Amino acid sequence: MEISHGGGGGGGEARKAHVAMACVQLMSGGYHVITKVALNGGVDEIVFCLYRDFIALSILAPIAYLREKRTRPAMTRHFLFTFFLLGLTGIFGNQLLFLLGLGYTNPTYAAALQPAIPVFTFILAAMMGVETLNVLKIEGQAKVGGTVVCVSGAILMVLFRGPSVLGYAHHVQTPHQETMAPELPGLMFSSLASFGIDTWHLGVLCLIGNCICMAAFLAIQAPLLAKYPANLSVTAYSYFFGTVFMVVTAVAMSNESVNWTLTWSEIWAVVYAGIVTSALCYGLITWSNKILGPALVALYNPLQPAATAFLSRIFLGSPIYLGSVLGGLLIIAGLYLVTWATYREKQQAAALGVYRSRSTESLISQDFSGPSPSLAKNID
Repeated sequence: MEISHGGGGGGGEARKAHVAMACVQLMSGGYHVITKVALNGGVDEIVFCLYRDFIALSILAPIAYLREKRTRPAMTRHFLFTFFLLGLTGIFGNQLLFLLGLGYTNPTYAAALQPAIPVFTFILAAMMGVETLNVLKIEGQAKVGGTVVCVSGAILMVLFRGPSVLGYAHHVQTPHQETMAPELPGLMFSSLASFGIDTWHLGVLCLIGNCICMAAFLAIQAPLLAKYPANLSVTAYSYFFGTVFMVVTAVAMSNESVNWTLTWSEIWAVVYAGIVTSALCYGLITWSNKILGPALVALYNPLQPAATAFLSRIFLGSPIYLGSVLGGLLIIAGLYLVTWATYREKQQAAALGVYRSRSTESLISQDFSGPSPSLAKNID
């Protein structure tokens, strides 16, 4: 099976995109560290997420309108429907299903399923014809192998802790503390519960849906960016529809006991989440997706646990364990394999294009200059 995609891994733009995606994971790791205290304080997750989306939309919309006024294509039904899908999957579904899954399971299990995002992205992108995959070539085998290595590194970080290699473990989290997630409304799942599906399995289904939503967001966005080059506008429209969905859900699932007020620490966490994690990170993800392609962008997602551990060590004094070091090395190795394979494919495509161009020029020159001397001699 061979599927073509123009995104490559070489050149100045590609290097900037790789750096941007690494920065996205660092900023996302900072989001986990900063919001940990706020969420432990009892703030409602849906309220927190709604405020975050409002801040992001209020930043993205005016910047996209002013910056891309001349480059933004005219709106069509196809574009509008695609933005609707992006908001439904990448903003609304991705955020809400993760929160619900986290509430019904525990943080460890939620983190263990996140490495599935690159796998789902790779499958969806290949099915849609967005990514190149030829398992008979060394490049295709390197892509598959790099994806497996990258996901294995992320799973190792979650399941294996090992001894502390930097810092001392002053406190070990117990399983009881690990499952202290706020109770979330389950009215929308009452029909599933009537069939004997308990809350744990509902949480697992939500987390799997979260991974599929993020994978669909990247796979759907990549071909759109080829026709709609206004990157900021794509992100802004996605957040518009995602915020609309989140408002409807917040109103439907909230009750009198929900507290819509925030403390100062929670306000700072919401501001960071809205400006950095949502507006800035999603803008960089969209721009990088146009250059690198959805599969390679998704492969940076497993770096989040490593970034969180690194920042936790700096700002919270948390120790770094052997499992985090080994897992991080595997993730870097997997990313290198996929990047190398993508770069080789781009080089081969460029060389093939040059060869075809020269062949065409040779044929054209023969047509204008007449038959070759040897051919003319044979004719005589």
